[in-house]
Amino acid sequence: MGMFSRINDIVQANINAMLDKAEDPEKIIRLIIQEMEETLVEVRTDAARYIAQQKTLARQIDNTNKEITSWQGKAQLAMNNDKESLAKAALVEKQKYVAKLSSLQEQEAHLAESIEKIQHDTSRLNAKMAEAKAKQKVLIQRKHSAETRLKEKQADHENKIDDAMSRFENYEQRIDYLEA
Repeated sequence: MGMFSRINDIVQANINAMLDKAEDPEKIIRLIIQEMEETLVEVRTDAARYIAQQKTLARQIDNTNKEITSWQGKAQLAMNNDKESLAKAALVEKQKYVAKLSSLQEQEAHLAESIEKIQHDTSRLNAKMAEAKAKQKVLIQRKHSAETRLKEKQADHENKIDDAMSRFENYEQRIDYLEA
């Protein structure tokens, strides 16, 4: 059992090392920003859909209010003509529309909350995206700076190696000279 867990650990360590070498922070940051932009598009699409639903509800509420007024007028007319049964029927119809109006207003309130939340989320996401883009620029500059310093260091090490090799050759020539 211990051998398999050690093999598993070695394989995972090697895979992680390969992934670390292949990972480019610049590309990953660009990918994260792209995902944020896609999320923003989705949020805006949802907002547009909710706004369209809100307008539809507003029209339905307006029509329902007109129906309520109409049935109230019919009930009043029936009462003026001493037709009590017609007035009661008109008031029953009016009550149906009042219930419908209540339901529509409730839906409109929920929709308004959703739209407000989406607008808040959109503004928060825009701020985060602007912050991420600013950080991206800074990180890219830091990466390029670090790469430049690393190249300078490598060049410096190469000079040291060349210097050590030339001193080694120099001593080798001295030994050859002494032997001669």
